[in-house]
Amino acid sequence: MTDQRPLRLAIVGLGTVGGGVIRLLETNRALITRRAGRPIEVAAISARDRSKDRGVDLSGYEWVDDMTSLAGREDIDVVIELIGGSDGPALTLARQCLAAGKPFVTANKAMIAHHGLSLATIAEKAGVALKYEAAVAGGIPVIKGLREGAAANEISRVYGILNGTCNYILTTMEKEGRGFDEVLKEAQELGYAEADPSFDIDGVDAAHKLSILASLAFGTELDFAGVTITGIRHVIAADIAEAAALGFRIRLVGMAENSAAGLFQRVHPMLVPVDHPLAHVDGSLNAVVADGNFVGRLFFQGRGAGDGPTASAVVADLIDVARDEYGDPFAMPVASLLAQHKADAGKRLGRAYLRFKVKDRPGVLAEIAAATRDAGVSIESMIQRGASQTDGVLVAIVTHEGEEHWIAETLARLAGSDSLLDTPMVMHILD
Repeated sequence: MTDQRPLRLAIVGLGTVGGGVIRLLETNRALITRRAGRPIEVAAISARDRSKDRGVDLSGYEWVDDMTSLAGREDIDVVIELIGGSDGPALTLARQCLAAGKPFVTANKAMIAHHGLSLATIAEKAGVALKYEAAVAGGIPVIKGLREGAAANEISRVYGILNGTCNYILTTMEKEGRGFDEVLKEAQELGYAEADPSFDIDGVDAAHKLSILASLAFGTELDFAGVTITGIRHVIAADIAEAAALGFRIRLVGMAENSAAGLFQRVHPMLVPVDHPLAHVDGSLNAVVADGNFVGRLFFQGRGAGDGPTASAVVADLIDVARDEYGDPFAMPVASLLAQHKADAGKRLGRAYLRFKVKDRPGVLAEIAAATRDAGVSIESMIQRGASQTDGVLVAIVTHEGEEHWIAETLARLAGSDSLLDTPMVMHILD
C-alpha cells in the first residue's frame, strides 16, 4: 500500500541517464507510487564531479564521495549503477552490493555481457535482485518480454537492430546519398555518436547486447567472446545504392540462433528486404525480433537510447524491486543455463552480397567469376559500375543460396590479386 516505507535508492553516475532517472521519478512521482505500492525516493547520489551542471536540482540529495560505502548502508535499499565500463568501479560496486544483500539495478551492457553470470551467481546466493532492463535496447521492454512474457516458449532465433548510432548513420546515408565519414561527423555533432565512436560503429556495443539477448532467449550461458563482429566502417554510399536497386536496405543486424549445430551469434551489416519490418526501422530506433515455437514472431521496436527511454527502463526495474517481484537474472538459475558450443558459421546456408573495388582493365570480371566458380559459389547477378576518376571500378555480386564457407574460399582465391584495389566487402542477406 502507499503508506508503506519508501524504497530508498542511491544513484551512482549522474550523466544523461542519471539525470533522466531523477526527472522521471519527480515528474511521475504519484503514478510510480501507485504502481510500486510504495514511494520510491532518491536518498543519495554519487559521481566524479560535484560541480558539473547536470540540468537537474541535486541540492536535496546527499552526495556520497565513496560510492562503495553504499553497499553497507542500511538506509539504502537499492543501488542504481550508471557509470558504465565492463570492469573497474562499476564491477566492484556490483559485487559489493549484491554480496551485501542489496538489490542492484544497472544499465551497463558491457558489464553484464562480460560478468553477468558471476554477478547472477552472487545475487542468487544472497537472494536479491540483479536487474538490467536498461542494458539492452533502451526503453524497449525486451528483457522483460523474453524473461517473462515469452518464458513458456522455445525460442530458436533472436535478432535485430541494437545500436541507434549505426542505424542513424546507415539510414541517413540511405536517404541523402552521403558518405559514411560525412554522416558520422554529423552524428557526432548532433550527439548521436561519441567523440570516439569505435564501440558503436565497430559493432561491439551491439555484440554486448546480442550476447545478453541470446542467453535470455535460449537459456544458454553468456558467451560474448563467441560473437563474430563486423561493424559499418567500410559500408560506402555505393553499397547502399546497389542494395536499394536490388530491393534491400542495409542495416547493422545482431543475430543469434541456437540449434543442434551450436550457438550462432553475429553482428554484421546485412541486406534486409524492403518488405521486412527491420527495413523500416529508421534513425536512432532499435528493434528486436524473436521467434517462439508457440507464440510465433515477436517484434519489439522503440527508442534504444537517450535519457528518457533508458530512465524509463531503470525505473521499471525499481518498481519491480519495490513490489518484491523479481526472479533469476537470466530467467533460470545459473546452474540451469546450458554451456553451448559455438556453431560453425561456414555451414550456414544463405545468400550474400559481395562488393569489389578493382582496376579498370580487361579480364578482371573473368578473374572474379573464375574464383567464385572454383569455390562453388553460384552467382545470381553481377553488376559493374563505370570507372571513377580515381577509385577504379566497383563490381557487386549477389549469390544464390550456398554455404558461407564458399564465400570465404572465394575471397581466399582472390587474396593477393593485383586487380583488387581494396578489401572486398561481404554482407549477408536476411531471408
